[in-house]
Amino acid sequence: MAVTIDLAGRVAVVTGGTRGVGAGITQALLTAGAEVVICARRPPGGPVEAAGRTARFAPLDIRDPDAVAAFFARLRRTHGRLDLLVNNAGGSPYGLIAEAGRRRAARIVELNLIAPMTVSLSAYELMRHQADGGSIVMIGSVSGTRPSPGTGPYGAAKAGLANLARTLAVEWAPRVRVNTIVLGMVRTELSHLHYGDEAGIAAVGRTVPLGRLAEPAEAGDVCVFLASGLAGYVSGASIAVHGGGERPAFLDAASVNQPAGGTGRADPREG
Repeated sequence: MAVTIDLAGRVAVVTGGTRGVGAGITQALLTAGAEVVICARRPPGGPVEAAGRTARFAPLDIRDPDAVAAFFARLRRTHGRLDLLVNNAGGSPYGLIAEAGRRRAARIVELNLIAPMTVSLSAYELMRHQADGGSIVMIGSVSGTRPSPGTGPYGAAKAGLANLARTLAVEWAPRVRVNTIVLGMVRTELSHLHYGDEAGIAAVGRTVPLGRLAEPAEAGDVCVFLASGLAGYVSGASIAVHGGGERPAFLDAASVNQPAGGTGRADPREG
């Protein structure tokens, strides 16, 4: 049975909604009928649209608390309400912690943890006065759930973001629900910079149990669910959208070294 979620009349803000995962989330929300405002430091290369509808763009550096406060003050005047905030903006260049230095590490943590907290506080001031409250979604990462060599500050920030979401879900209940989507690898317009050509992207996809990278719209579908009444009792949750995660390395090592006929053990770490 198909389930259609109607977000008509709802107002959503997606930070970093101009490209990649953010654009996929925006398009899913537009398709569901929401009015979407996207913000980023730079405007998109073209309109972000879906289902004959177009998101509105507003320039914003989420690391600037005064600019964030002004953005939400304008939103209150122009839209009168806020039903969904998706804290998507973030990211990190590759660099080992000892080589990157303290200042770059601090900037990465600021972008991926401090800034979403600042944005959430401003959103809360709108949502808490609404009879039906609102929903906040943090876009997390599997980098925050396991070692993250080369992106250590990013992984640490994403781990903190998930903890922040669980805390806000308690402090801001019952008016505002707060959840985290824990993303794995997603295919975007920048995937070739990380994984190379199509063959490289396909090879990386085969390391995922479902056999491929996620599409940005699949993150968007979960945001649509979390914004809807179907998720009315979902708060403080971390929803993994990672295709089954990462295949444990010991399985491949065991298959190479296992003698013919096998050992009879279900797990090579047992016994």
